[in-house]
Amino acid sequence: MPETMRAIRLTGPADFDGLAVTDVPIPEVRPGWVRIKVKAFGVNESEVTSRQGESDSDFTFPRILGIEAVGVVDAIGDGVDLALGQKVATMMGGLGRTIDGSYAEYTLVDAANVIPFDTDLGWEAIGGLPEMLQTAHGSITTGLRLKAGQSILIHGATSTVGLTAVAIAHQLGATVFATTRNPARADLLTGVGADHVLIDDDTLTDTILAITPDGVDAALEFVGATALPTILSVIHPSGTVCFVGALGGNWTIPDFNPFTIPTRVHLTSYAGEATDLPTDALDRYLAAIKAGTFRTVIADVYEGLEKVADAHRNLESRHQPGKHVVVMPTP
Repeated sequence: MPETMRAIRLTGPADFDGLAVTDVPIPEVRPGWVRIKVKAFGVNESEVTSRQGESDSDFTFPRILGIEAVGVVDAIGDGVDLALGQKVATMMGGLGRTIDGSYAEYTLVDAANVIPFDTDLGWEAIGGLPEMLQTAHGSITTGLRLKAGQSILIHGATSTVGLTAVAIAHQLGATVFATTRNPARADLLTGVGADHVLIDDDTLTDTILAITPDGVDAALEFVGATALPTILSVIHPSGTVCFVGALGGNWTIPDFNPFTIPTRVHLTSYAGEATDLPTDALDRYLAAIKAGTFRTVIADVYEGLEKVADAHRNLESRHQPGKHVVVMPTP
């Protein structure tokens, strides 16, 4: 085993050119932890924020970025019940923020944040799944407890997690209302499972209530906290709104009045853990992807760490919806 590996390790805020590959020590396994040989990973908005030095205080430099990865178990710490060579996914647990992440040939993670799986899908098909699948699955099943036959509004549906949430809700048997600000994205949303594609403008409330006068049963909010009063107003009594993210950057509501929440309507949030995506759920989604009954949207695939800068550049351009996935070259 060599003593060093190739990785992208930032010592401070950087532009695209700062995403350079260097040699760093291979992390040593310790009790309760697993070392993963990285095969692929998705590039995420939070990594762009971290690269720019604009993350919350839990993020520190120097750091290897990357909040998710798929790969194979390379080394096992004491007390870990996994086999060498097992295919695994990982996310959460401070990966790429408080501990070094996946922009590397190897990453070391707490076994509690490792999900084993079996599939013969290519790494490019699963590399971008862990974070968006965990967030979408967890927010729908844990945050909303959505059931077949109910209706759901996904506000900010063309984000990577939004697209995944549309596909999951559709597969669950819900009626899916999906919003976009770009009418050209309507076919994309219909293709992943939206029943109603709604343009996110000043007519949104009227449009929803014209289709379902009593309101929708549930909603996921991805756009921002300031949109919550509008979304709460179109929820059926006893329904639930789950706040998941803020694509627009608005994480709080100035001078928030709790009476904004209609009587009998519930407001919650979802941050989640890796354990919210159990192995059987991940295997079920992977099987559905292989069968063609569950669609994920991949914007582009890049080979090797040298292409991470291109992935960041294209992600920031926002020209192509879907996940940007980096696949490590096969020796």
